[in-house]
Amino acid sequence: MQPVFHYPSETLIFEPTDICTRWAIGALFPGRESAPLEIDLGCGDGAFLLASAAEMPERNFIGVERLLGRVRRTCRGAAAAGLRNVRLVRLETLYLMRYLLPPGSVSVLHLMFPDPWPKRRHWHHRVFQASFLDAAHPLLTPDGEIRLTTDDEPYYRHMRSVFEGRADFREEPWEPGPDYPQTDFEKGFRAQGLPIYRALLRRVSGPGSVDSTR
Repeated sequence: MQPVFHYPSETLIFEPTDICTRWAIGALFPGRESAPLEIDLGCGDGAFLLASAAEMPERNFIGVERLLGRVRRTCRGAAAAGLRNVRLVRLETLYLMRYLLPPGSVSVLHLMFPDPWPKRRHWHHRVFQASFLDAAHPLLTPDGEIRLTTDDEPYYRHMRSVFEGRADFREEPWEPGPDYPQTDFEKGFRAQGLPIYRALLRRVSGPGSVDSTR
């Protein structure tokens, strides 16, 4: 499977010719396939993605975003900053996780400020469900992690109801320092003095875990 890249943003938008076959990381990051991989699910305007990639050039970063305008802006920002460790993908999150990313390839999955879908009749649209964790577990490296961030307390309670009691993930303390990159959403919320809710889930192997691909 040969990737198709767009210029002048220099190999940043990954458009596979086949979306029914699992990708090889070397196709996205030629010569960098052994670098740890982090994925920003719903990367928005790319502020967190680009800051993280600039701070950690030894790691690879994939931003997943459906809106083309945001993808193009992020690509322009990455190209202007000379970031070679960034790729952008325009695909539905769960499809990407279930069918395209190689098992055991992801060190960190970031899910930041997902749409809370506050009305009860819309809760089934929320990306963070048991199915999300089922898809994430096989993707993660043995000590891989999911980092969750939201400004919406009811959604945070929903997240906790989904992951608490699962045998395949364990929650660990997490309080990012002042230099931890922020999305523009977070900057705006903090400027208003609003609370931010976080959780870090560490992959667990063994009895009760979900180790098979789906």
